[in-house]
Amino acid sequence: MSAESAVAVAQVPQGASLLSRMASRFGVEPNKMLSTLKATAFRGEVSNEQMMALLIVAEQYHLNPWVKEIYAFPDKNNGIVPVVGVDGWLRILNEHPQFNGIEFKDGPVTKDGLPEWIECTIYRRDREHPIVTREYMAECKRGTGPWGSHPRRLLRHKSLIQCARIAMSFVGIYDQDEAERIVEGSVELVREAPEIAEINESVRSAKPAVVPVEPAAPSGNDLPSVTFAHIAECIKTAKSRDDLDLVADLARGLVDEAQRAEVDVEIRAKRKALA
Repeated sequence: MSAESAVAVAQVPQGASLLSRMASRFGVEPNKMLSTLKATAFRGEVSNEQMMALLIVAEQYHLNPWVKEIYAFPDKNNGIVPVVGVDGWLRILNEHPQFNGIEFKDGPVTKDGLPEWIECTIYRRDREHPIVTREYMAECKRGTGPWGSHPRRLLRHKSLIQCARIAMSFVGIYDQDEAERIVEGSVELVREAPEIAEINESVRSAKPAVVPVEPAAPSGNDLPSVTFAHIAECIKTAKSRDDLDLVADLARGLVDEAQRAEVDVEIRAKRKALA
């Protein structure tokens, strides 16, 4: 087998962490990926827990944070507002197996030379009738630079995104304009998907990552070092909060800071499920 073929068939080990899966997908080291994305994929200061929440959404929708298909704003409650650029919306729309085409229609031109509205129509292979949405310039336009220079393009994007949400049930993700309004407090985050809401609740209640205790010198009776896969399995099989307390203590042995942050989020989500 050639070296090229060997790379092509390489797979992420079963039970690998979210960070390891994402890093393997893009061919980078997990810790370098985490530090780089914290500096580039968020608008503002961000915790490890918030970064993990973004990666969960990126993996769910198969989006690439390196090319800004998805990024995020920290919200005022220490959660996240996942933002998908128009290229990301087009990717998930085109990758949907039932997507069968799209059309746009401009409304009548107003006295300022702009269309009153733009209509988007999306066709699905499994539906008899297309899905149609209409977005109005008067409701969407803002006093920002992009709206001033490219109002037609932005309104077309608005129409596309709203139609895609209805046609394909994309929830819990936003365009930048919506995200800025949410962070500013002018719009309520009313369509937060249940899974995104659970992630944000875990992130908001997360404690700072525990600094690992320096391991004692090994002895003949020492158990094997703790692994992320083992911790993940313990969380999955935990039956009570006492079990999770034991898992949390065990997780202190993880050396990788990113893995500790992910474990913390997973434990809190499990606690909520057991409540």
